[in-house]
This record gives sequence, C-alpha cells and structure tokens, in this order.
Amino acid sequence: MTTEHVNCLIIGSGPAGYTAAIYASRAGMKPVLYQGMQPGGQLTITNEVDNFPGYPDGVNGPQLMADLEQQARRFGSDIRYGVVTSVDFSGPIHKAVIDDQQEISANVVIISTGASAKWLGLPSEMRLNGLGVSACAVCDGFFFRGKDVAIVGAGDTAAEEASYLANLCRKVYMIVRRGEMRASKFMQNRVKSLPNIEILWNSETEEVLGEEEVTGALIKNAVTGEKRVIDISGFFVAIGHVPNTAIFKPYIELDETGYIITEKGSTRTSMPGVFACGDAQDNTYRQAVTAAGTGCMAALDAERYLAMKEVEMHAEA
Repeated sequence: MTTEHVNCLIIGSGPAGYTAAIYASRAGMKPVLYQGMQPGGQLTITNEVDNFPGYPDGVNGPQLMADLEQQARRFGSDIRYGVVTSVDFSGPIHKAVIDDQQEISANVVIISTGASAKWLGLPSEMRLNGLGVSACAVCDGFFFRGKDVAIVGAGDTAAEEASYLANLCRKVYMIVRRGEMRASKFMQNRVKSLPNIEILWNSETEEVLGEEEVTGALIKNAVTGEKRVIDISGFFVAIGHVPNTAIFKPYIELDETGYIITEKGSTRTSMPGVFACGDAQDNTYRQAVTAAGTGCMAALDAERYLAMKEVEMHAEA
C-alpha cells in the first residue's frame, strides 16, 4: 500500500467540502480533497436550486457543484476522485485509506461526507427523482406553488415540511403508514389545523406515476386494501436521513442517530485535529448554504489549530 502525507485532508465534496477547500487553499493549507462516492453530494441529483445566494435566476444542482469545484481548484485545491474506506484517528497524525489501496496521513482532517436521504425504494421513485420527486420540501417546494403535492412521513420533519408545503401548494396529501403519527403533539395539531392538508392514514405508496414528470401516485390502504390514485405534481419523501459517518464511529463522538457531535459554536469534534461540517454534523437545517457556511468554519478552525500546534512546537524547541 502506498503512503502519502498531506497537511489538510478533506473527506467528501458538496457545498461544505468545496467551501472548506476554498478557504483552506486561500490560507495556504494545501488541502487534498477526496470527492467520495457521489462527487458533489446530494445536489448533483437536484435539477433546480433557487435559493443559493449569488444565482438570481437559479442554477441546476450539478452546475452549482461544478462552479464550486472550479473555484476550489482555482485557489490550488488538490481535488481527487476516490472513496475513503477507513480511517485511523488514534495517533497525533491522522490516517485514512483511499479505495483500500492508498494510505494518506494528515495534520488536520475535515469531514464533509454529508448525509443520504432515506427513500421508499420504489423504481418509479428513483426514475422520477428530480422530476417531481424530492427529499427536501424547503429546497424544492417553491416549484410547486399552487399545485397539488404529496409528502410521505409521520415524524416532526414530515409534519414541518407538510406545513411548509401547505403555505405554497393548493393541496397537500400527507401519507402516513400507520393510524397515528410519530410527530410531537404540537406538530400533529398544527398539521391537522391546516385545511388544505389531507392525511391519508394507514397508507403506503405503491407507485409514483408519470413518464417524464410526476403526475400522480398509487396509494394503498393497509387496513381495507383499497387502492386509489391521487393526482399530484410533486412527491416529497420525509422519512429521515442517514449521515455518512459509520467509518468514524470508533474515533469521534456521534449522536444516537449517527451525526457527528461538534462543540457548540465550532466545527471541532471530540478528536483534536478533526473537524466536521455540512450534513454529516447538521441534522437541523440541511441546506446547501448552511453546509457551505460550516465548511468555511471548518477551514478556519483547522487553520487556527495548525497555528496553535506550530506555536507549541516552537515553545518546546
């Protein structure tokens, strides 16, 4: 296995990773960024991004990620294809293995591996992803203003996103698998109080309908067995996210759902010299602009950490 030492290793791309690379490069940290299994992250499967600052006419997700990557490269970031398959943060120099073939050691590590939305697993859902199927109502709800949509889920996030959609859309079908919701009483009451939300209890989606865009959904009632088609233009899935953090679990502190715990007001993890940004540590906002903001924070935190270590080394000498 070949080995290489770098000053700053960034694991993962997307708005957080690329922004961290931009700031780290400008600070002279010579970052090396490995893009991971999905270069550019979740936004590469998003057709239109209408709420990222600096794009008055909107931008499609892949183009936004290409722009951020190009900007990072302009400042000298070493951006590489490859997946970090394991890490070892047990020593003062942190290590990562790329594609089970190459070992990289680094003075500082910035984790920006993001999170993956949970999906229902329907072939039609995957086929129409970005064509009316979305896992983010806040990101994509605007495109369905005045239209009928459906949202799947029963927790606080689903209830919150259903309420958000209700302010934009003509009608919102909320598809709940059981006869009750997992959301807090407050959020349940909020959803039930909105006249344009119809809750479909004990219901599951059998198929998302449409050829080139969503036109409806086939819903089955688990109690009666009755099937019905609802006419919709948008289909939102709000059944949770899974942070891409499993390989870090032996070395840094995660919460009960797998998100990396960072010190309040910083991107510092429980391991000195390891920083986390973006959706890998944010289970609240999960927006491109907030991910980019924490990427900036992570690079600044890493820069200060390296400066502090240099001062300590000079003091010991």
